[in-house]
Amino acid sequence: MLENLLINFVQVFIGFSGGLAVGGGFVAFITVLGVIPRLLQLTKSYKLIKFYTACVVLGLMMGSYLSFAKINLNQSFIILVVWGLFHGIFNGMLAAALTEVLNVFPAIMRRIRMENSLLILLMAILFGKIVGSLFQWTILVRL
Repeated sequence: MLENLLINFVQVFIGFSGGLAVGGGFVAFITVLGVIPRLLQLTKSYKLIKFYTACVVLGLMMGSYLSFAKINLNQSFIILVVWGLFHGIFNGMLAAALTEVLNVFPAIMRRIRMENSLLILLMAILFGKIVGSLFQWTILVRL
């Protein structure tokens, strides 16, 4: 009995520590790289900063809840397509913001001497993320 309690405590401690590490990394990503301010700048929607912040917080809370809860969302194929599309757009925007801030792709494109194809590469990555999310939500989640 005491051994099971100790094992459970260690598992809770490791899970909590991992959550703090991931959460700290996400906060560092958002704040240090300036993803939300850059998004506000590109969309010229400075007055919606509280809305963006609330969406990030609520999205993280809902995602955490759905990750741990035993909830089966038996949704239609169309709803799963829309849900996957939203996930793909979100992942694509995060990937585009990260690469823009770090200037990863321009450096790579200069090294392989394909500067004129940067837009094609970015679109391929963004659409790949969208298609991957659609596949995940329509095929894998539905099973």
